Amino acid sequence: MPTRLTWVFDLDNTLHNATPHIFPHINRSMTAYLQRHLQLTEEEAGKLRAHYWHSYGATLLGMMRHHGTDPDHFLRETHAFPDLSTMVVYERGLAAMLRRLPGRKLVLSNAPRLYARAVLQMMGVESHFDALHCIESTGYQPKPSLAAFRSVLRAHGLIASRCVMVEDSRQNLRPAKCLGMKTVWITREPRSPAYVDVKTASVLALPRLLGRLRP
Repeated sequence: MPTRLTWVFDLDNTLHNATPHIFPHINRSMTAYLQRHLQLTEEEAGKLRAHYWHSYGATLLGMMRHHGTDPDHFLRETHAFPDLSTMVVYERGLAAMLRRLPGRKLVLSNAPRLYARAVLQMMGVESHFDALHCIESTGYQPKPSLAAFRSVLRAHGLIASRCVMVEDSRQNLRPAKCLGMKTVWITREPRSPAYVDVKTASVLALPRLLGRLRP
């Protein structure tokens, strides 16, 4: 009998397209948060937000380390959406694909839990996932830190060699591969690095790629 896989999915730009509406809104909200709480101009706040994101993988981590920011307050303030239903862009075959995909399914996201759950509910796929392992669950250690991946393995009793990490961010696949996971890169890039096992333009292709991902 084939080994039962556990699918570990990123959320933003993997299960849905956050680029057109959601990411710009979050970036504006984070810049505004830095303006309010650090008394910065919009330009200064934008530069600092980008600096923290590039340095730590998340603006939140820079705010916590350098300004003692309460993470729950930051996440609540920066992930408030006027009408999320008009902002979520996803492929309508997502639920059908998840039904066809054998094995456990989890979400591992740098986003906060309330936001992640709302997006999954909006797409009608929350019931297909056994767990959401969001930024709070990692102790506010975002991907690509090894701590984030180890926390999901530990919390859910997973064996890395039986997991498949599905991600749009190449830098988040390297630590997953280092721990022994199979890796799927959702991208239209023409080439992929050695730590990517499978590259595909759409998450909907996963059932067809199953044979290339079994341990």
